[in-house]
Amino acid sequence: MLYNSRLPVEAPTSIAQSQKTLAHKLRGFDYFTLGWGTMVGVGWLVVMDDWLTRGGALGAVLGFALGGAALLPIGWVYGKMVMAMPDAAGEVAYTGAAFSRPVSYATGWMMSLAYFIVCPWEAVAIGRIAGYIVPELDSIRIYQIAGRPVYLPHLAIGLGLTALLTLLNYRGIKFSAAFQNWTTLGTLGLFLVFVAVGASRGSTKNFAPLFTHAPLVSILLVIQIVPYFMTGFESVGKAAEEAQGGFHKRGFFLAIWIAILVGILFYSVIVAAVGFVAPWHQLVNQKFMTAVAFQRAVGSRWIVNVILAAALLSLVKCFNGNFVAASRMFFAMARRGMIVPSGGRIHPSYQTPSNAVLWTGIATAVCMFLGDAILIPITEVGSVACAIGWSATCAACLALDWNRSSGIALSTIGRLVTTTGLLVGLAMIAMKWVPAVPGHFSVYEWIAFAAWVVMGLLAYRRTKHEKLVSPL
Repeated sequence: MLYNSRLPVEAPTSIAQSQKTLAHKLRGFDYFTLGWGTMVGVGWLVVMDDWLTRGGALGAVLGFALGGAALLPIGWVYGKMVMAMPDAAGEVAYTGAAFSRPVSYATGWMMSLAYFIVCPWEAVAIGRIAGYIVPELDSIRIYQIAGRPVYLPHLAIGLGLTALLTLLNYRGIKFSAAFQNWTTLGTLGLFLVFVAVGASRGSTKNFAPLFTHAPLVSILLVIQIVPYFMTGFESVGKAAEEAQGGFHKRGFFLAIWIAILVGILFYSVIVAAVGFVAPWHQLVNQKFMTAVAFQRAVGSRWIVNVILAAALLSLVKCFNGNFVAASRMFFAMARRGMIVPSGGRIHPSYQTPSNAVLWTGIATAVCMFLGDAILIPITEVGSVACAIGWSATCAACLALDWNRSSGIALSTIGRLVTTTGLLVGLAMIAMKWVPAVPGHFSVYEWIAFAAWVVMGLLAYRRTKHEKLVSPL
């Protein structure tokens, strides 16, 4: 073990709080399905055209493979930190042990965005998928944003799913975990079916063009969005306090690494499969080009139904996983007095962070009214938010190693891996912030990012001088 002792954690904020704990129900497989399920949603169906337009068939495959591999050092750091500090606060706890309270708060606020913003993304996406299955649902336009219409049936479906997941998570982590397990297994099973069938009908000639820009630029444009679509492995730590009795802490580490490896394989294979089964460059203007590509290859609608079934399962598991992570992050920050203290309430019967769950559900419902216009900008801003959290966690690990009194020590190899993770995180931030880099933030993305920062500053200013009281 590179970590030779347990890191210090913040004391409970009150005696009443210390007597309340979250339910201890999760097993090793539950943590894998949380990590991988939170990571993989429906981007492979909804925005495949954006991925291939950015990099081309080979550029997109290499972008996800290399970008995903670059996250392995970060995954190593998270695995070790969760083992040392099984705290729902995750990055807030890690940075809080190494740096000042404002730094800890800023890190947690950014990671809250990374998780939470996926929830309305998925809630909006299910309306688009439903409209593809039943075209009559693309009706009753009530308004439009950025030239994209918002349909009443889409809103109704998304709001219904949001209400369902809010209720599921309010009632208990056991129900949420069982739901996550079955939807994850269903997604993987259907994925293997349609990829295997499609692969028997494709041709390598369909890959052209391999790159849409110069090879390096093509790969870079895809790597920029990898953090958003690979965010989720670190959600394992947000549920670390809910492990069942006797759970070995090394299971956290294994769940994180397996989630990353399976995520890399999944994204690389699905991009390669779409490029293989049909001439992808002819389909970039098609809605849900992944489904269209496989339908052209097989010549039958049944494979589209399989793909859409896989997409729906993937969507709800990703939505649920990010809902769990976001609500736990809000709960942990409230428990530390960083945001409104009532968010730290634990339900006396269900042993869930009930108020934080309700907040997440309500905020998701409100953001849904922005419609399809939020999809691509959210991808960009979410990538930076999680890269900030990853970088801060790696920096905290190095700082605690430097401060020997912290009780944490890294070997030479451990320091090298952690430093690599920090450099990867900083590079991912720079790719979106530096104007000279292709694919940097647009004005709208800067506005969205700035809005979240301002909200965080206002929330922090409101609570920093308040004395935390026990939730009712």
